[in-house]
Amino acid sequence: MAFESLTERLQNVFKNLRKKGKISEADVQEATKEIRLALLEADVALPVVKDFIKKVRERAVGHEVIDTLNPAQQIIKIVDEELTTVLGSDTAEIIKSPKIPTIIMMVGLQGAGKTTFAGKLANKLKKEENARPLMIAADIYRPAAIDQLKTLGQQIDVPVFALGTEVPAVEIVRQGLEQAQANHNDYVLIDTAGRLQIDELLMNELRDVKALAQPNEILLVVDAMIGQEAANVAREFNAQLEVTGVILTKIDGDTRGGAALSVRHITGKPIKFTGTGEKITDIETFHPDRMSSRSGNTFVEVNKFIKDFNQAKQLMQGVMSGDMNKMMKQMGINPNNLPKNMPNMGGMDMSALEGMMGQG
Repeated sequence: MAFESLTERLQNVFKNLRKKGKISEADVQEATKEIRLALLEADVALPVVKDFIKKVRERAVGHEVIDTLNPAQQIIKIVDEELTTVLGSDTAEIIKSPKIPTIIMMVGLQGAGKTTFAGKLANKLKKEENARPLMIAADIYRPAAIDQLKTLGQQIDVPVFALGTEVPAVEIVRQGLEQAQANHNDYVLIDTAGRLQIDELLMNELRDVKALAQPNEILLVVDAMIGQEAANVAREFNAQLEVTGVILTKIDGDTRGGAALSVRHITGKPIKFTGTGEKITDIETFHPDRMSSRSGNTFVEVNKFIKDFNQAKQLMQGVMSGDMNKMMKQMGINPNNLPKNMPNMGGMDMSALEGMMGQG
């Protein structure tokens, strides 16, 4: 899965840091240099790497070290937080129309997997929401794409609107939307044409379809295997169409994760779904927090350590202030449930407590 090789490289960086005592600026420089190499090897786009490293370095150098937290844990926490910032912290849902149908326009380069993913998404909506989607075959340049969409529609029992390759794409979409309105379909998924590379003819057609359909979602479908090139594709499509979200396909074959980091950073738009295989059910809602956590269970362990440490600190503050009721509440103990004959420790004098401890 994505991030496996990146995880391994980052773990090596953290392993070296654990051998050190106090953190220094030189340590930070060395660690961020290794993290930079790890990101580049993961095929993250260079501008994304530069921005990421700059933020990590600034935070690490000026970061206030938590007591007992060693340098490795500090930098792990910073890297985790910055990864989450790049990928987004929340799962992004489909933007729905206040009245049916919700219109989803699929865009992307040829071979990215738009047609296949249209079928996967239609099937997911049908199964999980009991929806009645309609798919529109608007790729008039590839007869095979129209046939493929029809085959997928038959497989999942979802209607496909198609008028062949002789009718302009905009007219196909117009008539398809009319049918969706008449049949009260909940969703319309428009499968648009792609190219082997971005050109003005493609963009003009997509802009015309967008103007007519007024889609609630414009989802950019990106092949995760193209690595750094994903950033260029995402930048151009977003500039021309203002996409609302990203779909990463073939993520099961990408162990690096560069595309995921690049497209989210470049567009500022959320990754909404991933394609994890060839089956019609191989579609997953994208959970950015889980993806960043795949960069090592150490992240989870460090966050738990910090949480436990802060709780312990609060408990000790409660003890030292003499507020035992507060301390018990922190421990999940309700003071009102204690036996009535127990003394009220909330008002205990600290000197008395110290005396008791000294007698032991």
